[in-house]
Amino acid sequence: MTESVIERKLAAIVYADVAGYSRLTGADEEGTHHTLSAYLDVITAAIAEHGGRVVHFAGDAVLAEFPSVVEAVSCAVAAQRDLRGRNAGVPAERRLEFRIGINLGDIMVDRDDIYGDGVNVAARLESLAEPGGICVSGVVHDQVEGRIDVGFAFMGAQKVKNIAAPVPAYKVLIDGSAAVSERPPGRRSRILVGAAAVLAVTAGLAWLRPWAPPAGVPSPDEMAFALPEKPSIAVLRFTNMSGDEEQEYFSDGITEDLITDLSKISGLFVIARNSTFAYKGKSPDVRQVAKDLGVRYVLEGSVRKVGKRVRINAQLIDGSTGGHVWADRYDGDFEDVFGLQDKVVSKIVATLAVKLTAGEQEQIGRKETENTEAYDAFLKGWEQYLRQRPESFRQAIVRFENAAELDPRYSRAYAALSATYWQVWKRYWHTPLGFSSPHDVRFTAEEFLVKAMEEPTPLALQVSAAMLAQQGHHDEAVTEGERAVAMDPNDADGYVALADALNLAGKPEKALPLIERAMRLNPHYPTSYLYELGLARFGMEEFDEAAVALQRAVILNPDDRWSSRLLIATLGHLGRAGEAAVAMDRAEANWRGFDPLSVTGVAFWYPFKEPADAERLADGLRKAGVPD
Repeated sequence: MTESVIERKLAAIVYADVAGYSRLTGADEEGTHHTLSAYLDVITAAIAEHGGRVVHFAGDAVLAEFPSVVEAVSCAVAAQRDLRGRNAGVPAERRLEFRIGINLGDIMVDRDDIYGDGVNVAARLESLAEPGGICVSGVVHDQVEGRIDVGFAFMGAQKVKNIAAPVPAYKVLIDGSAAVSERPPGRRSRILVGAAAVLAVTAGLAWLRPWAPPAGVPSPDEMAFALPEKPSIAVLRFTNMSGDEEQEYFSDGITEDLITDLSKISGLFVIARNSTFAYKGKSPDVRQVAKDLGVRYVLEGSVRKVGKRVRINAQLIDGSTGGHVWADRYDGDFEDVFGLQDKVVSKIVATLAVKLTAGEQEQIGRKETENTEAYDAFLKGWEQYLRQRPESFRQAIVRFENAAELDPRYSRAYAALSATYWQVWKRYWHTPLGFSSPHDVRFTAEEFLVKAMEEPTPLALQVSAAMLAQQGHHDEAVTEGERAVAMDPNDADGYVALADALNLAGKPEKALPLIERAMRLNPHYPTSYLYELGLARFGMEEFDEAAVALQRAVILNPDDRWSSRLLIATLGHLGRAGEAAVAMDRAEANWRGFDPLSVTGVAFWYPFKEPADAERLADGLRKAGVPD
């Protein structure tokens, strides 16, 4: 008897449940049932109107699927608005209010029912929603933001039951008035009296522990993460006040450089750029930001660059109260932009009474270039690099090369060039960039790394660790990863680079806490973090947990070959041959033009130090049906 292949598909899942249903039925069983029946009719009609399908009812709960995530969210919003009107005038203690969770994920279909983590996450999100509210996953938010007339408030990366990796969650702001305050302001700039990362206190106030939570600090239950023992900071992206959208790269660059300088200080806990820039274009409540990211302070501000003049406004806000702690303005010529940044960082350090080691003082004081034109060219290139697209990489390379020409000793520019070409090699983007073979790309990345390592930066060390690990020089790769973390103890990517080296060196148990540390520093982490999490779990033979992380990575980025190959091996070990076959078909479709999967071909990309790790991968692939 042949095994039937389970149908899998990507769908938007809506899970709705009544808040406090047991209490309501205890008070008025018959009346509650009649109201529930009427309200379920409202939800059912909304589902049909928006092209969805009711999978099943379970008491007071409804499970539905939609082919369109936009329609799924629109349905939920319409239903909640209708039910809100029906509840108007009903005493609060008697209101029957639904909570709704929405996720976009890969699901299994069997006998008209649906299963899998895609469904489980939707159910967990429902429990996070307020009565009468909607909670959506990060992937849903990314798909619908700006396409539906509602706003969103980030709730942090939530740890939910039976799901290995934290799930980024967003509250849907159903009210139109609330949506306005949360939507991107377009061309209307916010006038902020602040920017940088300036943490100061009232003159003469002496704190034995300036980071100790004051009265009124949010309780641990309100925080997405526990507050670190050391002073914790999230630097929001500075507003561009230049009146020229072409200057966005400059305000972004100033923000990121301040984050970078602060993150080099071991006595601080600094949230990564990815997570703070998630609020770009929004007007978030800083108290909510502090709760979302698990920090004590939120730092925000603005940058104005007109001609050769630069102005930085900076302010610190205490996330526990929303009150301003400190604000200042820094004016100067563009040629003195590094001096302006130094003043901001120095103010923060002095305010928090953070002691710097001799090495940290040297790192912060040393600038990678004194050539402001080279710096400007680098910032323009970095803006393109962060877009992570072949066409953007092409523009980034031109800018980075220009920066290196203007200052031949600009190590950061060479490190960025090496990182760019390394990513091109990993993703097989050589053809769009005009290279005849991936080998030429890799050789170019190695050439630029040699120049970058003359005065290594954390980025150069991360790339060096990745290259050495891929070449099978595992011990050297671990050493380079450790140097990257030591140079910048708050750089989440540094921890991931070290974790990758340790995973390939046969030490997944040491890699796992580093990945978790990276996810804490960067709650809006990219899919590469999920890959490393899956690789560590795979190495520890925790295949169920590995599958969860890798499936999320592939759903978020179908072109992620690294996660896809490892997922197929993981499913093989789990005996889930049907799902493995679907994953292989999907991989072949997404990687069209590439060689078909084979055990030998996959082994090249995973140069494990330990034979047992290599055999585990090969064995999983064979069990999944991948030919030798």
